[in-house]
Amino acid sequence: MLILRNISKSYPQRGQVLRNLELKVEKGDTLAITGPSGSGKTTLLNIIGLLDQTEAGEVKFNGKEVSGLNQEEAALYRHNNIGFVFQEHLLLPYLSVIENIELPLLASASKENNSDHTRKYIFDLMVKCGIAELKNKLPHQISGGEAQRVTLVRALVKNPALLLADEPTGSLDNKNTNILANLLLEMNREYKTTIITVTHSRTLAKKMGRVLELKNGSLIPLKS
Repeated sequence: MLILRNISKSYPQRGQVLRNLELKVEKGDTLAITGPSGSGKTTLLNIIGLLDQTEAGEVKFNGKEVSGLNQEEAALYRHNNIGFVFQEHLLLPYLSVIENIELPLLASASKENNSDHTRKYIFDLMVKCGIAELKNKLPHQISGGEAQRVTLVRALVKNPALLLADEPTGSLDNKNTNILANLLLEMNREYKTTIITVTHSRTLAKKMGRVLELKNGSLIPLKS
């Protein structure tokens, strides 16, 4: 599904953070990427999601080279294939929970976005994540754990093939970390969503099918 070959990336102040990096991810995989702060984990995730450009190497998604896409093509690639979850929930404070969740649908004029099937899919996701009763609340009226579950549902609204999660439990306590980790696995089982998460959380990492450490610009297997 996803192949990265000879990926390299550097920054003027940090030097080289990725060095001839290789990665292969199969459809339905769950993968955790660990490593110290500043090792390039978020950079790697951003390259996969075409939020950042690689200096060398190639990114292939479903057999197609995508790292050379222009800005408009990259946006369409993300919209059609990828969901994002970040450490901060980034919910718009003046929109209700359900309005925040439905935001990704506004970028497409497809009639399917307003279909009964889509509404049922969103409701089912909200029920699975335990936030259905919060749909009319504003972000400041819900807890941090609930807000992160709202973010997860929002990321899954378009039923993406690949979910990229950057420190999704970084601001959560142990209880909510476990809840979110188990929800990620449930989404993987239920919808076959491929998951790549960058995390410092051992709790989250050990629940994934594979764990790789980013060290000296390359990925090292820690768990198979």
